[in-house]
Amino acid sequence: MALEFDTTAVAPPTEKKRKGKGGIQLQLPGQSRKPKASDRMFFTEQLALLLESGESLVEALKTIVTQTENQNMRVVVERIANDISEGQSFAHALKQHDAVFSSTYINLIAASEQGGFMFDVLQQLLDMDKKREELRTTLVSAATYPLFLITFSIAVVVFVLVVVFPKFGTMFTSIYDQLPGTTKALMAASDVLRQYWVLVCAGIVASFLILRTWLQGEAGLTRVDHWKLHLPGLRDLFAQIYLVQSMQVLSLSLSNGVSVMESLDACRDVVRNSIFRNLISSVEDKVQSGAGVAAGFAEADFLPELAKHMIATGEQTGNLGKVMARMAQYYEAQLAKKLAALSKLAEPVMLLVMGVIVGVLVSSLILPIFKLSRAVS
Repeated sequence: MALEFDTTAVAPPTEKKRKGKGGIQLQLPGQSRKPKASDRMFFTEQLALLLESGESLVEALKTIVTQTENQNMRVVVERIANDISEGQSFAHALKQHDAVFSSTYINLIAASEQGGFMFDVLQQLLDMDKKREELRTTLVSAATYPLFLITFSIAVVVFVLVVVFPKFGTMFTSIYDQLPGTTKALMAASDVLRQYWVLVCAGIVASFLILRTWLQGEAGLTRVDHWKLHLPGLRDLFAQIYLVQSMQVLSLSLSNGVSVMESLDACRDVVRNSIFRNLISSVEDKVQSGAGVAAGFAEADFLPELAKHMIATGEQTGNLGKVMARMAQYYEAQLAKKLAALSKLAEPVMLLVMGVIVGVLVSSLILPIFKLSRAVS
């Protein structure tokens, strides 16, 4: 029999079902949004706390329903509780909502249900989600400042071309043959922006749409994924990001009794890169043929040799899960240092670029004015 929840505290939202990847997706009125990592982390933390205090799984889920602010997530938790009360396992109930709970999450819960160590697994899943969020925050922070400076530089250039240069255009025409090349180029750009700004804006929008369509297509995604793992400078950075993500999942899964094939399958869902996913598929083929995990990773030319050796050592000694956990910690620390260094390097580089841009703009205005003053005198 399905659970009955108190509807006086929270009015049940109107649901609209549609099929898609990840099971039933909910479309709710008002300000509700799709559940995010923060909602899953709240769910995991509260569930671990309630189970530790001695509550049953169904009662713990019932309590979490009343404490969940996001309406979509609240409906998901309520359905999980109802499914469990009807006799389904926790892992099977979670599987109906795989848009919220990853295959890693579901596999580990399934293993913990059989082994009786769900609290420990919930703590590990919470820790993994926290580390993943910290990595995402670090990446966003490292990219925010350079993007801001680039946007600001473009805005300054457009302002000077559209507002400042036209005021000097009439004066400069009298000595046009004596103008520096940069001044002539900027005057031409100013005329184009002022006279054909509609076409320029339309061209920018069209280019953006074409680029986005290409990036969303299979060919564009594959090309960008290839660049991430093969271009100098990008290769080491993205290889370490994917190593941290995949090793965290593999170590957590293998250490809690999940099979190698299920762990690799879960790992494929974590990394958003087709080239790395193909590597995981290759590793799966090697495991099925009896060659082992290390043989599959050894074929990747973009992975550090240290990582390949550590995986081989872990497989030989039977401590693959523990070795992968140490790899994740090591490359996470290395990645943090690299991102910090890049952030520090980006500031002076971007300031230098802005200085060059401002210098070109100022010199393109000042030099012709000096020539005009000499001609008048």
